[in-house]
Amino acid sequence: MTEQDWRAQLVAAARHDIETRMRLVQSGELFAGYHAEMEAVHLENAALLERAFDALGWPGRKLLDDEGAAAAFLILQHAISRPDVQRRGLDLMLDAIPHGDANALDAAYLADRIAVFEGAPQMFGTQFDWDGHGQLSPAPVRDEANLDERRANIGLPPISESIAEMRASASAEGQTAPADQARRRAEFEAWARRVGWRA
Repeated sequence: MTEQDWRAQLVAAARHDIETRMRLVQSGELFAGYHAEMEAVHLENAALLERAFDALGWPGRKLLDDEGAAAAFLILQHAISRPDVQRRGLDLMLDAIPHGDANALDAAYLADRIAVFEGAPQMFGTQFDWDGHGQLSPAPVRDEANLDERRANIGLPPISESIAEMRASASAEGQTAPADQARRRAEFEAWARRVGWRA
């Protein structure tokens, strides 16, 4: 396939992801665990992205322009049932950043997501979950005292602003804290083991 073909396929796959999510949000189906249809889209898109990695390396701006690179990142960030693809993608992004073909902010979001799924504290506070008080809050963060400084270094606002924004967005979409937090946590842990995030 040509680079233009890869760009078209990745953009179409990212659009399918977004459209599926919007439909499931509108129907109220999205937020009761990891919806099977959403996971199927993510898995199909991850397989496409893996083939793009094999053919192109990191499908960044120089090859696929901004729209193609953004599509590749969205697919990668949502490839949560494929730890191997997310880890490989992060390595490729980190290699591409010094050449201007990926950006540090995207890599920070992905690194945080990987850390949370592995059960480790995140560095930049980009990943959120429902806390014990029914509030959407950052997942555990390493070296919390210096969090805002790290965030500023990669272009993120103070964590207090992101918390307010995330809670407002969740409310607008109709998200609410799970009724049974312990059950939700157990289901998440079982999923994380099943797909290979946890031993």
